[in-house]
Amino acid sequence: MRDWVCVCCGRWQVSIERIGGRYLYRLGYRYRREVGGMDVLGEVGSVAALERLLLTRTPVTLADLRELPAGHGA
Repeated sequence: MRDWVCVCCGRWQVSIERIGGRYLYRLGYRYRREVGGMDVLGEVGSVAALERLLLTRTPVTLADLRELPAGHGA
């Protein structure tokens, strides 16, 4: 599945994996390119839980996320 990134700065990212027939949403913050790396802020199993995680840990909401175009993976 493709990743989702925020439209504000592109550093907040949600990766989506399908494991054992269920989805896992992983929220991360990507550092500036010159620093490199990424912090994983949490993993949840539902969109509702992802929305709560975004509200508590980031300045963005689900409405701020856009799907990365194919070939532009992080």
